[in-house]
Amino acid sequence: MKSFITTMILACFILGARAQQSAQFTQYMFNGLILNPAYAGMDKSLSMTFVNRSQWISIDGAPVTQTLSAHTLLTKQQLGIGLTLVNDKIGIHKNQKIMGAASYHLKVSPKGTLSFGLQGGLNIVKSNYASLASNSSTMDPQLANAGIAQTYMNLGMGFYFSSPRFHVGFSIPDLMPQRYALNDTITVTWQKAHYFLFSKYIIPLNDELQLEPSMLIKYNPGLPLSFDINACLVIKKALTLGLSYRKSESIDFLLKAQLTPQLQFGYSYDYVTGEVSNVSRGTHELMVSYLFKYTHTNVASPR
Repeated sequence: MKSFITTMILACFILGARAQQSAQFTQYMFNGLILNPAYAGMDKSLSMTFVNRSQWISIDGAPVTQTLSAHTLLTKQQLGIGLTLVNDKIGIHKNQKIMGAASYHLKVSPKGTLSFGLQGGLNIVKSNYASLASNSSTMDPQLANAGIAQTYMNLGMGFYFSSPRFHVGFSIPDLMPQRYALNDTITVTWQKAHYFLFSKYIIPLNDELQLEPSMLIKYNPGLPLSFDINACLVIKKALTLGLSYRKSESIDFLLKAQLTPQLQFGYSYDYVTGEVSNVSRGTHELMVSYLFKYTHTNVASPR
């Protein structure tokens, strides 16, 4: 019985957190499409990024998330298109997303571009409440047989301005609230609209070093305003070392290596500072990104 109660407390804590907050990432500054559909096409060429995040290591049922995103720019039309796949698992709950994005890029200055983006797709939500019944013979039969398997439409929008030195974007990637009535008295809210404001400034220090401070402000209805503060040092445009602070949650360490002009690898570790720090060893996140952009060497014709 004690084991069952512990399991239920953890499940309720995690469910409550996820009902208020969608899957989060630490390396979002290297993968803009995951937060903002207006970022589609910003890399000018076909770009693909895979991220695997294992959150709160050592806690059973803690969040594990994978995402694959791809986007490119149709230059003549100044139209960016993208696709994002998300597989998010936490305890007995699974949430999968398939989102397509489109953005329009408008030159607003010689070096500045403002883009407007929309995205739409499906959220597939599954929960296996029956798996909790194995821990207790006193489980309510209605709850023991309960399960959720629902598919929801989802919409999102965003704006993004970029220039060689300054970037800023505002987005609402999940506009449509999602609720499910488990029975006549219990309603689960899976998702509410989330608001993100991201800003980054690039400061060249010398020919080999540049500093990139950035901030992400997050607003979830019903919760206090949250934010991330980041600082990344870029060395010879090949190695990036970063440090982040996530309000009341963690201190994050980032590393990104440009292995080739097309291939880059990223890793981050979140040192948990909140209440979860008593039972968790932290969070690991791996990223692999490939840009389908090649440099052609001009060869003089012998003719």
